Amino acid sequence: MDNKEFKVLFGIIAKENSFERAFGGWFKESPECIAVLDLQKSNYGNYYQLMFKVYVQGMFGNVYIKSKTLLKNTGSVFRGEPPEYKDVFDLDVPIDDEKRKQKLESLFTGFIVPFTDEALTREGIKGLAQKEAVYLLPAVKEQLELLST
Repeated sequence: MDNKEFKVLFGIIAKENSFERAFGGWFKESPECIAVLDLQKSNYGNYYQLMFKVYVQGMFGNVYIKSKTLLKNTGSVFRGEPPEYKDVFDLDVPIDDEKRKQKLESLFTGFIVPFTDEALTREGIKGLAQKEAVYLLPAVKEQLELLST
């Protein structure tokens, strides 16, 4: 599978899972948060990294709108793909195209969708932090507490 085929496949699966493509990323929104999937091509090899970024509305007084800027920044909450899925993003790893597709679909159903659904609320983000699925910087944790009161 080449780079173009991989990105098309990723986009199809993202769309099937209710993500909207815009500005080179994939977005899912709620009234409280915007979740962004940012697929970044490495400059060091033929692999990608998937960055999850969540922007919390009202955090530090900010109101976010879906934009290219959200792809460039780290977000209020961020993390990378789970380590057990790194090989699906490495196009030098010899994986049959159908197997890569199945593993990518599994990543969405088993991790991305549940993670982003939880990350689309302030309470969900707190839960993710308690489960150590994300690390909250002290200032972000403080802001979440302020916004929840």
